[in-house]
Amino acid sequence: MTIAQIVGENLKSARKAKGLTQKQVAAYLNKYQPDYSEYESGLVQLDYEKIISLCKLLDITPNDLFSVNK
Repeated sequence: MTIAQIVGENLKSARKAKGLTQKQVAAYLNKYQPDYSEYESGLVQLDYEKIISLCKLLDITPNDLFSVNK
């Protein structure tokens, strides 16, 4: 499993824990849902600004996002 896939899985778990849809998170990032979906599937890597924005939205830390021990 690649780091992008690990981040994607952790992102998906955090999003679901907050009760948000992909469409809602995509709108928060000013993106379309299919584009956001690529982050969760590990096809596209997040840049620093998106990591910080998503962590704030989802109430997680970057360590949570990159954790391989979940």
